[in-house]
Amino acid sequence: MRAIVVSEFGGPEVLSVREVPAPEPRPGQVAIEVAYAGVNYAETMARRGGLHKGQLPFIPGLEVAGHINALGEGVEGLRVGQPVAAFTMSGGYAEVALAQAILTFPLDGPGGTIDLTTAAGFPTIVPTAYDLLVRVARLQRGESVLIHAAAGGVGIIAGQIARHLGAGLIIGTVSSLKKATYARAFGYDQVILRDDFLQGVRGLTSGRGVDIVLEGVGEPARSQSLSILAPFGRLVIFGNTSDSVGRPQDIPLTPGAFLAENKAIMGYSIGSLSSSANSSRLNSASASVTRESRQLFCGSSPYCWRIAEASVLSVMGSACRWMIFQVPSSRRKRYVTRRAIGLNSSRPATRT
Repeated sequence: MRAIVVSEFGGPEVLSVREVPAPEPRPGQVAIEVAYAGVNYAETMARRGGLHKGQLPFIPGLEVAGHINALGEGVEGLRVGQPVAAFTMSGGYAEVALAQAILTFPLDGPGGTIDLTTAAGFPTIVPTAYDLLVRVARLQRGESVLIHAAAGGVGIIAGQIARHLGAGLIIGTVSSLKKATYARAFGYDQVILRDDFLQGVRGLTSGRGVDIVLEGVGEPARSQSLSILAPFGRLVIFGNTSDSVGRPQDIPLTPGAFLAENKAIMGYSIGSLSSSANSSRLNSASASVTRESRQLFCGSSPYCWRIAEASVLSVMGSACRWMIFQVPSSRRKRYVTRRAIGLNSSRPATRT
């Protein structure tokens, strides 16, 4: 099969298309013929050799959408030929990718179908946004929320979920006026420039501050965000996109008197939750989003550009935050032909 391989750290030029052996699912895994793969900023950082880097050589790709073509031993509740999205953790930029069954989500449930293009952007950003607000910050109806990078993948989903859950004032920050115009379409009451967000938030809240801040950018926004939390406010840290050298995520550099001011600093990592010990929690979050607000996200994924494999190198530059690319595949064309004549639904599941 073909895959995009990183054999050395560097710029987009280190991505190369190679022929590699197709992976076989181990117990508890599924093999997916990839139709679309999400492109996340975490993969850009890994390709550079920063945070999230893998052991060379590696195939990047955290999330995919496609059809199951094989089931590992012990997998129940999924079937060959079923359309799914999956959090792969790695290996998604390929014609065939492996995923844990518990991190694989059917797209043909009783609540309606989600198209593969939209679903490819689901496995990382939607559970992340849901968990940040529901399980970590424990958003209460009427509470105010500040979300940094409102035009990014997590930002546009978190704004919608916050609105869906009955939040009060929802403020987003962005790095440019162009992004502000885009972000306003995703549930935000106000979108302000991050360079001047302290003054903006104080003005919008009459000096009170906000109840929740979702912060995945890094310093100085991290420490500044803590300063505009209201009493009993929660600062939730989930990323470090401003850092290109792989420094670990950490608490604000200037935490101030957060203890005396009755403020909380909290953290979230979808990578840690994807470990075998915690993956059921991530699956539960994804199931909750799919069941309760499935229609909220259908058709609203940003940057759903279908681009040719030859263009992948150009979209993995430093400006890339989140997008989706189509994986051309002669393997998939043969598979679709088999589905068209009804072989996938009547034959028993393939197990290895």
